Amino acid sequence: MPPFRALVVLLPMLAALPLHAQDLTTTCGATSSYDVTLRADSLLFDRAAPAPTRVQLQDGALRTDGMPVRLGPEDQDRLALFERGVRALEPQVKTVALHGIDLAMRAMHDEAATMGLSAETRVELDSRLAAHASELRQRLNASHSTHDWQGPMIQQYANQVAGEITPLLAGDLGQQALNAAMNGNLQAAADLRDRAADLASGLQPRLQQRMQALRPQIQALCPAIRRLAELQQGVRGSDGLPLNLLQVGQ
Repeated sequence: MPPFRALVVLLPMLAALPLHAQDLTTTCGATSSYDVTLRADSLLFDRAAPAPTRVQLQDGALRTDGMPVRLGPEDQDRLALFERGVRALEPQVKTVALHGIDLAMRAMHDEAATMGLSAETRVELDSRLAAHASELRQRLNASHSTHDWQGPMIQQYANQVAGEITPLLAGDLGQQALNAAMNGNLQAAADLRDRAADLASGLQPRLQQRMQALRPQIQALCPAIRRLAELQQGVRGSDGLPLNLLQVGQ
């Protein structure tokens, strides 16, 4: 089942650095088959299949696939609380992701400091990372839909960033290797070539480890997510079936 896309408006974007963070699925056991869009006046949950493919919540009112659903007062109150809970959770999740961007920036800067890069390369690296981080922050702050953070888009952006950063680092190490060889230090030249070749495979695990610092902040969101799962229980759509907008495992 897809990750808890119904509330995670931002955490997948951490992969765009490229990085991986423990998300709400693995940390809180939360899953959903829906995407969600936080509109000014309502929440819209949608998916390709099965029906209902569109679920709209608005101040306790419920529509599934365009059809209004009659609800008792208790269910209306539960859905109104559910909607307010989702809206309250969005800025909290975004705060975690913004911290993740800053954490990733520091991690990349620290990694670069251990590579013996030239001053020119370090300046260029910091400039490119800062530009990408600024773009991500802007996109994150403007986003209110999980459709903005779908897997193919994230992977494309990750490939774009990697396509800029990896050659920059590898090129600097390659130049160092060439200089070492020309000075007769063949062992140093070989070591530098190996470091350049292993750059992508060796760098990512270390960055992933650094991102584990986000885990306590993600765990702090779990009680609110469990509360949302409880609020939706018992509410049924026009077909008489439970909504199941999200599920939380034990």
